[in-house]
Amino acid sequence: MDYHKLGSRLRQERQRLNLTQEKLAEKVDMSHAYIGQIERGERSLTLETLVNIAEELDVTVDYLLESAIDISNAYYLQKIRLLLSSRTQGEQKMAYEMLELLFKHQDQLPE
Repeated sequence: MDYHKLGSRLRQERQRLNLTQEKLAEKVDMSHAYIGQIERGERSLTLETLVNIAEELDVTVDYLLESAIDISNAYYLQKIRLLLSSRTQGEQKMAYEMLELLFKHQDQLPE
């Protein structure tokens, strides 16, 4: 995980709400020095702390993390498997054929 990117996203959202580090720290019951260290990527944080901060910033945890974690191909393959797992064999075949057509079309587009 890239804590610098996470901290940068936290700072961006805090500033979007016109909150100082002190005010955010007060709302999540921690020191403003710790908030500053998180924003600079100098400290990691627990899931509970991340959830508390996300709630105060009115954003989701996944939004805060999306730039901070490197999502591998395995992540998307798992998401596709999960999406298709509750579908009938016919629906799965249709989804595959649609993807195949989409990629064939994309491969034919000029660069």
